[in-house]
Amino acid sequence: MRSKLLIVEDNQDVAGILADYFEVQGTEVDFATNGELGLKLALESSFDAIILDLMLPKMDGLSVAKELRKQGCTTPILMLTALDDKQDLLNGFESGADDYLAKPFDLDVLNARISALIKRQQGRVALGILKYGSLELNTAEHQVYRNGNQLILTPACYQILHLLMKRAPNVVKREELIEELWGDMPPGNDILRSHMYQLRNQLDKPFPESMLVTVPKIGFKLQQETLNNSNESP
Repeated sequence: MRSKLLIVEDNQDVAGILADYFEVQGTEVDFATNGELGLKLALESSFDAIILDLMLPKMDGLSVAKELRKQGCTTPILMLTALDDKQDLLNGFESGADDYLAKPFDLDVLNARISALIKRQQGRVALGILKYGSLELNTAEHQVYRNGNQLILTPACYQILHLLMKRAPNVVKREELIEELWGDMPPGNDILRSHMYQLRNQLDKPFPESMLVTVPKIGFKLQQETLNNSNESP
């Protein structure tokens, strides 16, 4: 399967070299030239890995990594830096980075590191454990927990939550949820509304903060911390 990388790098020469290297291998590459754009792209789209420069305009790499992890993004992050000392390494890992490479770097070494991160992440997914914030879903046992408390879900609600967790924190369209549940023979939007109501009762009602968010006229998404969503209709 073709890998998809996000490269957050403000140096055009470095970004160009990385683009040429990875695209020749058939890797799909997206770019951001500052930290704010990198954060936005990482949260809005799905990537297999992120190559994140430490020194960036608008928002530095450490802040980007911290915010991604805060919002529940589990995409592997390899941090690049022109600095190379113990404290930089520790700061990078503390912010949520999975690996660290100092400039100048060998492209083949970078590729090997990225491949290892992607394989490790795929291995975690293959084990059947999905995590997003305080949520944990075990696909082998069809069990879901929030803050260690098991949620009692119907099969339909389980399927919906499974898809939402795989995409989190991105939005899943109503049409995608209908396709996931009923394929080419949907019974109607009212049935989906009923399932979302049931899911919200199990996922959010017993807890002080809501995770299930309705995006009007589009679909639904999960977020770790919400405000004033408890009265939101499905």
